This record gives sequence, structure tokens and C-alpha cells, in this order.
Amino acid sequence: MSLLRLALLTCLILVMGNLHAQPVKVGSKRFTESYLLGEIVSQTLSAQGRPAEHRQGLGNTAILAAALREGQIDVYPEYTGTIVRELLKRESPADAQASLQQINAWLAPLGLKAGVPLGFNNSYALAMREADAVRLGIATISDLAAKTAKDTPTLKMGLSHEFIARADGWPALQRAYGLKLSPGAGLDHGLAYQALAGGQVDLIDVYTTDAQLARQPVRVLRDDRGFFPRYDAVLLMRATLDDAPLQALAGRLDEARMIRLNAAAELDGRPFADVARGFLGPAAPTAAQGLTQRLLAPDLARLLGQHLALVLASLAMAVALAVPLGIAAHRLPRLAAPVMAVVGLLQTLPSLALLAFLIALLGRIGFVPALLVLFVYALLPIVRNTHAGLQAVPDGLRQAALALGLTRGQALRAVELPLALPTLLAGVKTAAVTNVGTATVAAFVGAGGLGERIVAGLAVNDSALMLAGALPAAGLAIVVQLTFDAWERLISPWAASNPHNGPRSSGGQGA
Repeated sequence: MSLLRLALLTCLILVMGNLHAQPVKVGSKRFTESYLLGEIVSQTLSAQGRPAEHRQGLGNTAILAAALREGQIDVYPEYTGTIVRELLKRESPADAQASLQQINAWLAPLGLKAGVPLGFNNSYALAMREADAVRLGIATISDLAAKTAKDTPTLKMGLSHEFIARADGWPALQRAYGLKLSPGAGLDHGLAYQALAGGQVDLIDVYTTDAQLARQPVRVLRDDRGFFPRYDAVLLMRATLDDAPLQALAGRLDEARMIRLNAAAELDGRPFADVARGFLGPAAPTAAQGLTQRLLAPDLARLLGQHLALVLASLAMAVALAVPLGIAAHRLPRLAAPVMAVVGLLQTLPSLALLAFLIALLGRIGFVPALLVLFVYALLPIVRNTHAGLQAVPDGLRQAALALGLTRGQALRAVELPLALPTLLAGVKTAAVTNVGTATVAAFVGAGGLGERIVAGLAVNDSALMLAGALPAAGLAIVVQLTFDAWERLISPWAASNPHNGPRSSGGQGA
């Protein structure tokens, strides 16, 4: 019950916080440039007196566009080619070259608008190691198609998940050039250059403003058939948002400057916020931070609070449902197998797939879908251990309680549940510790938590930043484990004093 009260109090605090003036919610995707542009937008708004909140690394185009339409975010950096092909589903070459005015006419029925052209084009491209390109005589995508058509394809591809799936990505490019290569398994964009340099893959998709292009011996293959449309950077926003404070950004970035900003964050290890501040004002460059600085950064308290709120709220919800389900499975043996099968099946669902389904179902991102995912994953150990603990209570004790005049409900509360408590608590402990780790996926949908650091570190292949998120999460898991161990020690003397302490012996198996 104390867990439930704490979770309700946490949710109440979050709701009360939302009663204040809402900041402009700025979104970004999970790659360096989008993080940086999101920071630049949010800092520009703040400098103009408009409170802004940057919801970092929310996912791919579909998730951000859905969040924008539903009001979960107000603005995020996007590219004209992506808007035309991915959001508006217009695939003709003429539509791909549409003006911003025409794009806005198409976006109007969706309640969206594209404004503030930032000044650079960041197109997709294919790239390979320079030495391989020279050896094979490949300079264009047509050369690649001709080479792989004549010879048995031996080039291993490392394409990003989004490029493999999107309409203006690999499937259409493959048809346009007649490429015989297989895309293989998807590879996170933040790891692609490292895999290419290490010889693990031979061909990757890149953005033409990637930081690594200036510092790695990589050849970008020329799109000689003009397949890729222009991807001019703009700000995609809700039609009701006043974009006047953001017009100061119009035309301020060209390709060369964007590459330098990306390199400062991705290769030099400077925080996104500091790089954005350096671009917007005369602030002195900030040196790269070490692990200790990253670990103890000012956002640690906020991220820990968000992480703990997700874990406690989901755990309280799971206890409220799973314990009655475990009791029902014990009282009604025919119900046991179906209940265990259902909660076991839910446990096998991939967390990101479940998040995507819940976002589509609820029409929103953020705290609620992340909370529901953690709730689902906490069910199995609690249901299973509740059932196992009750099964281990000697039947003679139940019969004795009924013979003394107790009702079945009274016998459950006074005899069976107290005896089953050590096993039940072991299940709750398992669910809590597991959810501390699983809660890191909340960062993928803007729910915050320590996963924000991990996702941001993955985007720029920054192991120190990833550790700055992983280590506090591991520490929190240890604290949760020790807390439950202390509770178990408190109830152990009581359980040991009972001659029928069978539930305690089954707790390890149930856990």
C-alpha cells in the first residue's frame, strides 16, 4: 500500500507541475544533428523569453510526426525531402522539388507548417571506404550497381533501420538503380562509421553533413540519377505555434558549418547544449567532459527522479493487478494455466515494439506509454510468485482457519497471505529490479529517465556518456535490491517463528 501511495503522490506532483505555463516542447530524432538543432531551437526560444523544453532523441520520423499532430511536441527539426515523401507520401520527382510554400499548402490540412529554413541541405547518400572505392572503380551509385550486377556481390551493407524502412530509403533506391545487394540487418547510425572503419561492413548510408565525413577516408557515392530529393533543413511545427522568435535562425547554417558543429559534439565530445550555446553566442568553447563530470552533471537529479517515478508507479500498478490475479489462479486451478500463459507472453514482447504499439494506440508519447510498458513487464514475476507462495501454504492450516469460523476471505488475509508474503515479496523485488533496467527505454519516447544519457551517447558513439547513464541505473538497481532485502529480513523472524514456513523455502524458486 505504501508503494501505491508513493506512486499516486508522484503522479500528483507531475500533474500539478503541468498546471503552470506550458513551455514550448521541442523534439529531436536520435542522431547528432537533430540533437544539436533541437538544442539550438530550445535555447533560441529561451533567449527570446519563451520557456522551452527539449525532448531529446524521441525516435524516427513517424513517432515525431505523430507526437507533433497530437500536441506532445510543438516543433522539431526536419528536412523537406522527408516531409514530402515520408509524411505527405508524395513520390513524384516534381513533388520532391516542391517549394516551401507548396509544402505548407499540403501540410495545412494536418494542422502543421514548415518554416524557418535553416540554410543547408542534408541529403542521404551511400558511402564506402576510399580504398575499396578506388580498388573497385566505384564513384557513383550507378557504378556500384554495374559492379554488383557483373560480379557476385561481396560488399556487406550496414544500413540504418530507418533508411531500410522509409519510402525514400533503400527499397526505392534499390529499384531506381537496380541494385543487387541485400541490406542485411539494420545498424544504428551512430555505430555505422566505426563498423565501416573496422571492416565489419563495407557500405553504409550517411547524411551529407555527418561529422565523420571530414575526418575519415570515406568516399560518398554520387547520386548520378538524382534519386534523392533535396533535404533542406527546416523547422516542422504545429500550425498554431508562433514562429516569430525562431526566424532569427533562418539561413544561419550552411553545410560546412553544420559539419563543424556535428564534429564538435560527436568527435570532440562536447555536450550538445554547449555546442549550441557556442553557435548562438560568443561563449567560449567548452572542453570535452570526462566520465566523472558526465556522471555528476546537473541533470542527474532530474533524470533519477523521472526514472524512479516510472519504476515506482509501474510497480504499484503491477502489484495492484498481479496479486489478485495470482490469488485467482490459486483459488481457481483451471484459471492458472491461461493466466500464466498470458502474462508470460506479454513478458516476451520486445520493449520497443510494445512502445510503438502503445504510441499508435494512445496517440501520444511520453510518460504514459513508458509507464504501461513497465507495468506489463512487472506482471509475470509478481503473478507467478503470488501463486507459488499460496500453493506452498499447507492445506491443513486453511482447513483449521475455516474450522475456527473464519470465512475464506478472512483465512486468506489472516493466514495464507502472511505465510506467502516472503515468496510474494521476492516476486515484487524481481519486478522492481528488472524495471529499473527496462526503464531506460523510456528515453526513446520522451519520458526521460537515465536512458536519456544512454540514447544520446549511442547517437554519437560516446561511451562515457552511455556509462554516465548506465552506472546510475545500475546503482539504483542495487539500492532497490538492498531495500527489498531489508524488508525480507524484517519479516523473516516472523516467518521463521511459524512452524509451517514452507512459503519461505519456495521463494527462491518462485523468484
